[in-house]
Amino acid sequence: MTPEDHADAAARLLEAEATRTQIGLLSRAHPEMGMDDAYAIQSAILRAKLAQGRDVIGWKIGLTSKAMQYALNIDIPDSGILFDDMLFADGARVPKGRFIQPRIEAEIAFVMGRALGGADVTRADVIAATDHVAPSLEILDTRILRADPETGATRNVFDTISDNAANAGIVLGEARHAVDAFDLRWVGAITTRNGAVEETGLGAGVLNDPVESVVWLARRMAEYGQSIQPGHVILSGSFIRPVECPAGAEIHADFGPFGHVSVAFD
Repeated sequence: MTPEDHADAAARLLEAEATRTQIGLLSRAHPEMGMDDAYAIQSAILRAKLAQGRDVIGWKIGLTSKAMQYALNIDIPDSGILFDDMLFADGARVPKGRFIQPRIEAEIAFVMGRALGGADVTRADVIAATDHVAPSLEILDTRILRADPETGATRNVFDTISDNAANAGIVLGEARHAVDAFDLRWVGAITTRNGAVEETGLGAGVLNDPVESVVWLARRMAEYGQSIQPGHVILSGSFIRPVECPAGAEIHADFGPFGHVSVAFD
C-alpha cells in the first residue's frame, strides 16, 4: 500500500466511526496489505485524532490468547491506542448509538508510574515502571464489517489492527493494587450479562502472564519509535471471549479479591 492508501483508509475509518456506518474489508480492497500497512493506517488515525484535540491515555493489547491467535491464524498479539474520550467510569451507562456493535472483554489494566520503552524491555522493567494494576473492561467495536457480504470472507488481523485493534472504550474498576500484590496468572473474572454468567477466565490466558504482555507491547512500540508514558493505562489483553452487548445489556465482571467492574448499555 502507498502512503496515500494509508491516509485514505484512515479517513474512511474515521468517517465510519463518526457516522456509525461500517466500511468493507480493507484486506479485500488491498489484498497486498501487510502488518506494516495496518500499523501505518493506525498511525494515520492517531495523527488525525491528535489534530482533533484528543489525548492518548494508553494502549491496548489484543490477540493474546491462543484461541484468538488460532482463529486468525497468527502467532503474535496486536495493539491499539486508548484516547481520552474512550474512558468510562465504573458503573457508567453507555448512551444508545455510541457504538456500532459493542462487545466487552475482561482484562487486567496496568497504570504506569514511569516511562517504559525500548527493544530490550524486561519483565523487571515492567514491574518497576507500574504504579498499580486494576480490574477493567475493554469495550470493543468494529468500524469494518465482520464479514464481506459477497464472498463471506471475514476480517483478518490486518483489518483489525487498521481499525485501532477494534478498540472503542475502557472501564476501570475502582480497586487499585501493587503489581506484585497478586499472582496475576491466577487473577480471573466471572463475567455476567444481565445476571447470567457468559464467560470466565484467568490471567494466565494472556501470554501465560499479563506482565509479559506489557513486555511485548513495549518492545513492539520500539519498532515504530513509540514508548509508554507515565500515567498511561495499558490493557494487557483479554482472558475471556468477547461478550456481545446489545441495547439493555448490563455487564458485571467479578474479579474476586482483585475487585469488580461494571458497565451498562442503553
